[in-house]
Amino acid sequence: MHVDMSHRVRLAAAALVAVAALALALAPGAAAKWQRTRNGTVVSYDRRSLMFDGHREIFLSGSIHYPRSPPDMWPELIAKAKEGGLNTIETYVFWNIHEPEKGEFNFEGQNDVVRFFQLIQEHDMYAMVRLGPFIQAEWNHGGLPYWLREIPDIVFRTNNEPYKMHMETFVKIIIKRLKDANLFASQGGPIILAQIENEYQHMEAAFKDEGTKYINWAAKMAISTNIGIPWIMCKQTKAPSDVIPTCNGRNCGDTWPGPTNKSMPLLWTENWTAQYRVFGDPPSQRSAEDIAFAVARFFSVGGTLANYYMYHGGTNFGRTSAAFVMPKYYDEAPLDEFGLYKEPKWGHLRDLHQALKLCKKALLWGTPSTEKLGKQLEARVFEMPEQKVCVAFLSNHNTKDDATMTFRGRPYFVPRHSISVLADCETVVFGTQHVNAQHNQRTFHFADQTAQNNVWEMFDGENVPKYKQAKIRLRKAGDLYNLTKDKTDYVWYTSSFKLEADDMPIRSDIKTVLEVNSHGHASVAFVNNKFVGCGHGTKMNKAFTLEKPMDLKKGVNHVAVLASSMGMTDSGAYMEHRLAGVDRVQITGLNAGTLDLTNNGWGHIVGLVGERKQIYTDKGMGSVTWKPAMNDRPLTWYKRHFDMPSGEDPVVLDMSTMGKGMMFVNGQGIGRYWISYKHALGRPSQQLRTTCWCCSRRSSGGRTRS
Repeated sequence: MHVDMSHRVRLAAAALVAVAALALALAPGAAAKWQRTRNGTVVSYDRRSLMFDGHREIFLSGSIHYPRSPPDMWPELIAKAKEGGLNTIETYVFWNIHEPEKGEFNFEGQNDVVRFFQLIQEHDMYAMVRLGPFIQAEWNHGGLPYWLREIPDIVFRTNNEPYKMHMETFVKIIIKRLKDANLFASQGGPIILAQIENEYQHMEAAFKDEGTKYINWAAKMAISTNIGIPWIMCKQTKAPSDVIPTCNGRNCGDTWPGPTNKSMPLLWTENWTAQYRVFGDPPSQRSAEDIAFAVARFFSVGGTLANYYMYHGGTNFGRTSAAFVMPKYYDEAPLDEFGLYKEPKWGHLRDLHQALKLCKKALLWGTPSTEKLGKQLEARVFEMPEQKVCVAFLSNHNTKDDATMTFRGRPYFVPRHSISVLADCETVVFGTQHVNAQHNQRTFHFADQTAQNNVWEMFDGENVPKYKQAKIRLRKAGDLYNLTKDKTDYVWYTSSFKLEADDMPIRSDIKTVLEVNSHGHASVAFVNNKFVGCGHGTKMNKAFTLEKPMDLKKGVNHVAVLASSMGMTDSGAYMEHRLAGVDRVQITGLNAGTLDLTNNGWGHIVGLVGERKQIYTDKGMGSVTWKPAMNDRPLTWYKRHFDMPSGEDPVVLDMSTMGKGMMFVNGQGIGRYWISYKHALGRPSQQLRTTCWCCSRRSSGGRTRS
């Protein structure tokens, strides 16, 4: 939104620089090759674990979402996850990328969910599929396609026949594709668990009896698909019978007692490795030590599956992020946005996984017991005395004081807020506070190729419109979502009004003020073709008021507001009724009092000229006239060409000299940027944009700035 930004963009190549090197050499865990039987696998469970053809297993899983990374990266990401000690990969299924228009499906390229699961199978790993089809996931509209909002009488995620019909249709389409590719474990494939719905418990409370009817229907519908593996529901304490409830959170070993049905195992579907970030957020971290403590704790209380959300977050490309969510997603995960190792997080968790695998026999077959060793000190033991198999978890839950515990006649030093794992109930093989993994730091260097021929051009044809130019005319300003159909972020709202001489302020020290109340998310205002100011909401408070002084004239005045969305809401009840864009408009400071323009008659123009002409593509660039670039120009498109930097490092764009807009490389939208929105520490929340997967040997970059 800021208008005094330079148009320069710098490209950099990212590389990892190790600042410490002390690694614990551990052999990789055994691959799950037995699951490749062509006759399929019988997946069952009891309180202790999931079982495959009667064999118990522990599952160390990580979330990697296929549309948040380019397909060329999928094999490397899966391989790095396996190298890190995981044996399972989890992903949601994203309805709105697969069926963007009703009845029109896309399963190609980055949307090829079948290929993603096949790659998991090729790496001899298990998989979890979370079908939703509502997924939240900080994804635009929670994964629901926009066209659902226009189905008559629809109410999302409750006992509503139109919603249930479309939900069931999509779920069965996905299941058929997965079945046709033999991807379920019952067919010899990698998928061992499937999820229906997503974190519904608080929604059930909102919809009351209708919510309970819906969730029971969803479970029955899912089970009726006969995929031959268990179904789960996350954050759903009272899951319908035959569906396993699971935990989401940071400390499920302490905050969740497990399913009330004691024949079901303890499954942790989301262990948050960081915090997803929105525009306006300062940096945030979750330490490797804290994550390791939580996972060790979960297995010490009988857990059998822990999934890291996210193991690799990737990028919200284009307009796929939910309201205010930044393009980079869980960049602090064990594999960062670019797929690089985030140390010591990746290495410390790898060492934990190896320790847990060493203890697997005791964890799955040993007799559990608990021994109090002091205040907030305890030992949790799994033991098979007849086979001399034993594992102990010595836990210090005190957050301030270290402790020396005496366990079976031996002293053990256990730091504060930590767990020591004793593989044979004697030898410490892992301590959650003792980090042996190397530390690294991501650094950037500027590529020579990108500095050559550094010539920028601009297209400034986004003219401020007037009411008579608008084809969509309503008495009041219309809802932005309804106008855009989620095809663009932008809508122009424009109106005109006439002032007489005696309407104008009499005193020279009184300025007229434009007040624009908006449902969200951001807007830029012009009066009589002159820039007046801009405003925006926040993730927590999307509605806001733009209040700026302006100059008016006798006669006809024109007001135009370019409203923009930062994505659609991804959670909560009655999502189909959420609004964005201009709401009320008035002018204060006039001699005649406040002039309310809310019902004055408003014209609407959806999208930008550059979007309609697709000037971010090679073909579209030739449809407009480009000029030598100038700084400090609102509503302007900028472009240049650059040669792809040499080497294999990720290529990123440094947007620190820009304001707010959308970035494209070779016609691909790589996400929104908002450099002018500073967090509490005075810096933008994200200024680097990943772009390597869009680049050819000669690339073109462009962006629009509002």
